[in-house]
Amino acid sequence: MWRVGLVFGAVAWFVSLAGLVEALHARWVVDGVFSAGQALLVLLLAASGWVGARRSGATLAARLGAGTVAGATAGFCLGLLAWLGAHVNLRAMFINASPVLFELLLRGRPPESGWAANLLVGAALGLAGSLVGVAPAGLVRPLLAGLAGALGLGLFQDLVLLILQPEALTSVREWLFVAGGGPTVQGVLAAATASAAGAGLRPAVKTLAPGASLPPRAAQVVWSLVGVALLATLPVAGGPFVAQVLVIVGLYTLMGLGLNLEVGLAGLLDLGFVAFFAIGAYTVGLLTSTGEHGIAHWSFWAAVPVAVLVSLVAGVVLGIPVLGIRGDYLAIATLGFGEIVRLLVLSDALRPWLGGSQGVLAIPKPVVAGFELSGPQHLYYLTVVASAVVAYVAWRLQDSRLGRAWMAIREDEDVAEALGINLVSVKLLAYGLGAAFAGVGGAIFAVMVGSVFPHSFQLLISIQVLALIIVGGMGSIPGVLVGSAVLIGLPELLREFGEFRFLVYGAALVAMMLLRPEGLLPAAAQRRELHAEVEAEPQSAQLAAGTATEGR
Repeated sequence: MWRVGLVFGAVAWFVSLAGLVEALHARWVVDGVFSAGQALLVLLLAASGWVGARRSGATLAARLGAGTVAGATAGFCLGLLAWLGAHVNLRAMFINASPVLFELLLRGRPPESGWAANLLVGAALGLAGSLVGVAPAGLVRPLLAGLAGALGLGLFQDLVLLILQPEALTSVREWLFVAGGGPTVQGVLAAATASAAGAGLRPAVKTLAPGASLPPRAAQVVWSLVGVALLATLPVAGGPFVAQVLVIVGLYTLMGLGLNLEVGLAGLLDLGFVAFFAIGAYTVGLLTSTGEHGIAHWSFWAAVPVAVLVSLVAGVVLGIPVLGIRGDYLAIATLGFGEIVRLLVLSDALRPWLGGSQGVLAIPKPVVAGFELSGPQHLYYLTVVASAVVAYVAWRLQDSRLGRAWMAIREDEDVAEALGINLVSVKLLAYGLGAAFAGVGGAIFAVMVGSVFPHSFQLLISIQVLALIIVGGMGSIPGVLVGSAVLIGLPELLREFGEFRFLVYGAALVAMMLLRPEGLLPAAAQRRELHAEVEAEPQSAQLAAGTATEGR
């Protein structure tokens, strides 16, 4: 199991030398006692023990021993890094190899004995992780929930402080947080206890929750009303910053719902999806702008249908030349389309009409019954309504004859064509409808910012939308919402760690592919398919082994 420890030790080296540990060390989990950077290292050492225990023999002693060895190996790697930092100028190669990092790794001990201390700490944490791995699920779930609650209070303390700003909550704020510092001990214990209790009492809460004793249809209505009430109060409780983050999450949700039609249902990989988002934004900008590039001075409500139609036509135009392309070649072709749109907007030939790099300015805000939707708290409700409408349309399409045709194409185009499905029309509808959904998001983005610039539509946006679909679960509409919240909302709430966003994306995608390849909230068909494949692999291996034995 020392190999598992070496892997986690290498990961600990990477996050340390990349600067993530030091950046998190600036935020307290318990004020003056325990930082988020220390928590990251502790979690890595404990995780090494958990993985080591799961990969070892069947006996309890073997699993605990394997976890201890894995944790000790990972701890030794951290001690070795601290020793190297004391004797070698690592900062000449790694700018984040700072004295603060090595002081954190050594914890006040001299370098000569720091490696031994890290080895012992790693062994203890590895043993703890292996105990979690062998403990019953009913005990592990509340424990992990309590740890998540304690860490969450420290990481999202700015958000909690925003919610606790009213004068009536001053005593609660002072009880939870040190003035100008991090969470108090009692605040962390309260957050951990509440989270653990919520996880432990989850089955009982389900039976006692509103609508639990009602018929399924009535219970669905009750929960829908509860969800609507929660969505309506979020921007009021969180303030303008939280509302702004939720608007951005909503925009990515709109794009994710559109790309989910193409990738999740029809299996058509599109890496230039941001082009349709840009087309919707530019269409609304040109039709509503009061500046020099405005061509019609329409209202937002009159321009949105046109933006949706233009985006839909653009999706069909894209689909025509790539109808016969599949797989990786399709991804490269669509990637080229996205870059073509951005470069055309930047070109000197279209500058008189599209503004070039200076963009389209003076885009007015939407007006409803004489009331202007100016701030993020107002645009939040517009985004929620648009996302709900698009999600409903996507849900109806998914269960329709067209949606089943998309899924048939995703599984096997040749078989789908043999069954009588018109590949041309079905593919073009996938491209067009997906682009139309992205056009709605672009329209809201244009009025939110008040201007449209070509540099706002980089390739990274397409990659982020694809990533959130993978993390949420391909083909799943609720998965798009979860993926947007996890990959877009959380980094926005932790803006001080924004430079590590790509690191988080990569780690999340690798973890998803290994631990939950179907996504956080996958569609039922995707879950059955992947789990059937996982179950079939051991059976195939056993059959092959039996055949080889008979041959001998």
